[in-house]
Amino acid sequence: MAEKMSFAASEILEGLNEALMDAKGLPVEGLRKSVMYRVRPQEIREGLHMSQKEFSRSFGIPLATLRNWEQGRRKLDATALSYLKAIQKYPREIMAAQN
Repeated sequence: MAEKMSFAASEILEGLNEALMDAKGLPVEGLRKSVMYRVRPQEIREGLHMSQKEFSRSFGIPLATLRNWEQGRRKLDATALSYLKAIQKYPREIMAAQN
């Protein structure tokens, strides 16, 4: 005798099937995707050809904080994440605003 699947189990199974379809490149009706990328402070700083001291001074970030971010000892909070994204996109303008 086959047992009925619970509502929660059927929803989970449906989600897994949709994920499998998406992974195979098949269209999934109603699927919304978000693109996430990781902000890496060291890459931003190196992209600007700045030392840690220069970056710290230019953008008002304590040197110890910058080092902790770069070495993975401290995670970026939402405010720091937004600030670093802005620095990456508008470094000159932010430096000018700091002076």
